[in-house]
Amino acid sequence: MADRSRKVIGYFAFASPTEVVCTGAKGDACVISGSVRTMKAFVKEIDPGGLKKRTIKKTLFGEILNGLKLGAAYAFDEESYKKFYPLARKEGLHVSEANFEEMESKGFRFFTVQLKGL
Repeated sequence: MADRSRKVIGYFAFASPTEVVCTGAKGDACVISGSVRTMKAFVKEIDPGGLKKRTIKKTLFGEILNGLKLGAAYAFDEESYKKFYPLARKEGLHVSEANFEEMESKGFRFFTVQLKGL
C-alpha cells in the first residue's frame, strides 16, 4: 500500500479547510479532477466572477483512501477515476467501473465513490 498511497490521483480545490469544491446542492462529494486545467475550468463554471479565491492542490491515493474511511464522498472526473479505480481495486475496495460515455449522455460528468457501512 505504501507505494500506492503516494500516487497522484488528481486535484481538488478549496477556499478554506472547511470549504472544499464539491458537487450537489448540499456539497455531497469533493470534486477530484484529472488536471489543474480541468479543475480551473470547473471552478470558473461554479464561480464565474471569481468571488472566492480557491487553492488547487494535488491529491494522493492515500489521502482519498483516508477520507473514504472517514465517510467522505469523492466525485471523480473521467481522467482522475482512471487513476483511482485500479488502485482502489488493488486495495480491496469494491468500486464499480464507470461508463463516462453513458453518464455524460444522461447529464452527469462525475462518478461518485463513498464507502458504505461506516
